[in-house]
Amino acid sequence: MTDAAKPWSKLVYYGLGSAACYVALFANEQAVMATFTRTDGVYWLLPVATAFVISYFHGGFTGCFWEVLGVQAKRPVPKDVTEAEVEE
Repeated sequence: MTDAAKPWSKLVYYGLGSAACYVALFANEQAVMATFTRTDGVYWLLPVATAFVISYFHGGFTGCFWEVLGVQAKRPVPKDVTEAEVEE
C-alpha cells in the first residue's frame, strides 16, 4: 500500500474522537456516575449508548492504525484455487 493510499485523515479523526470520548467520560466522572446509575426512566440506555459511541470511535481508530502500519488480515484461499495461482 502506498503512503498516499493510507488513511491518515481517518486515523486522526477517529483518534481525536476516541480521545475526546475518554476525556469527556473521565473528566465528568461524578456526573456520569450520578446520572448513569439512576434506576427510574430510561437512564439504563445511557451506558449502552455511551459504549456504542466509544466503541465506534475506538474501533475506527484501531482499524486505521493497523492499516497505516501495513498490517492486514490474511485472506483465506478459495477451495477451487490452487496455491500456485494465488502466488501469481
